Amino acid sequence: MIPVTCTIIARNEADRIGRAILSVRGLVDEVLVIDSGSTDGTQALAESLGARVVHNDWVGYGPQKRFAEDEAKNAWVLNLDADEWLSDELRAELAALLETTPPASSYRMRVTIVYPHRERAAPFADSTICLRLYDKTRARFRDSLVHDNVPDQPDTVLMKGRIWHKSFRGLADVVRKELTYFELQKKEKRKNRLGLLLRLPIEFPWQFFKYYILARHVFGGLYGFAAASVLAFMRFMRIVILIGW
Repeated sequence: MIPVTCTIIARNEADRIGRAILSVRGLVDEVLVIDSGSTDGTQALAESLGARVVHNDWVGYGPQKRFAEDEAKNAWVLNLDADEWLSDELRAELAALLETTPPASSYRMRVTIVYPHRERAAPFADSTICLRLYDKTRARFRDSLVHDNVPDQPDTVLMKGRIWHKSFRGLADVVRKELTYFELQKKEKRKNRLGLLLRLPIEFPWQFFKYYILARHVFGGLYGFAAASVLAFMRFMRIVILIGW
């Protein structure tokens, strides 16, 4: 198979990084964990599962993933977050793709949220499509504190299988995570204050509609309603933080 490095950035992910590492076993010849100072044993757990762990102080999402690219021993990189894992369908698809040199330079995958208390996604769960497998000599992560994505290439291909994503441990975790993210965003880019003030009254209802209806949390029952409410409120808080209040 084509040699691939799976890169994972982590900090205090001992409760979930194991599933991410195990899900790529047999597909990649290197798992590289870039740890930014875990105190919960993440490093030892990752190493016990065969990963190579390298410390790098936190420098922001994009720069941290670019550091991982530089440390990867292979040209081909499969990027996962510590709270993600490959579906069986995607594993099979990747195994077939990597038997010979992939015909394209990069591949996008559907990333589908799984609620913290469940093992499978809710019915009709929404997915984000992200570029996750790529030749780093032809594509790289953006050097942005908050936008950790690889731009599409002219020959980028969308794969059929999914990545499962437990993006938060609980709704309180959403609040903590988003506040940290918004503070980084405030440092990186200035927003038009007048535009933000005009958006403020409609931000929560509009974002709730987006999350509950368009992102299909409506199919998640009461938890889906709560999740949509919290996510919408945090988008409202983003406006407040960017205004500087």
